Amino acid sequence: MKFSIKIVFGILFIGSLTACSDSGDDEEGMSRFQIRVSNVSANQPLTPVAVVLHQSGYQAWSLGSAASNGLEKLAEGGDTADFLAAANADATVSSTAVGTGVIVPGASETITIAATEKTGFRLSLASMLANTNDAFTGFVNHSVSSMKVGESHTVYAKVYDAGTEANSEASGTIPGPADGGTGFDASRDDLIDKVTIHAGVVSVNDDLASSVLTESHRWNGSVAKIEITRM
Repeated sequence: MKFSIKIVFGILFIGSLTACSDSGDDEEGMSRFQIRVSNVSANQPLTPVAVVLHQSGYQAWSLGSAASNGLEKLAEGGDTADFLAAANADATVSSTAVGTGVIVPGASETITIAATEKTGFRLSLASMLANTNDAFTGFVNHSVSSMKVGESHTVYAKVYDAGTEANSEASGTIPGPADGGTGFDASRDDLIDKVTIHAGVVSVNDDLASSVLTESHRWNGSVAKIEITRM
């Protein structure tokens, strides 16, 4: 199903995906992790967060390598379906979860993910910056296997460029509220065609006259604070 960021903005819900357990292993022997994602940007809504709990061997993306089709759809339009479908088809993936809606600046959402395995856990996470062409934030292969019950880790997530769509910032090319344009486009018009650290947006305030973005859409460092707690 094609993701519509305009619909999601209309039904914004900030809350918990599932109720979390107050013990490390519940009566079914599940190990649980609670992930709280806070948007610390000035004006970059984050699309629904995709979370993957996995063992060593799964790679959501790699710097310097071409983005998968699932990551392309996530980074250009916020659609997590193919990204998570590919993860669920991987034998090293224990479970996946997705957030309930867009996380606006200053807001947070808590997602709980669980699996029956006891050791070797790693987390990968991704979310699009809605007011961009194909920028996304998150992390890959964050080890949580040694965390004790009640222990927390905090990660300030970087911003990546999927390398699948030119960063034109032009009208009609950005799905977020700054433009309301097109999200995913199957053609790849970015000559780089590989995942890199994002260089940031230019904006109309820095003399890119065709840009629909302003200096409010820029970021300095991280855009998301992610707190991981072993439940």
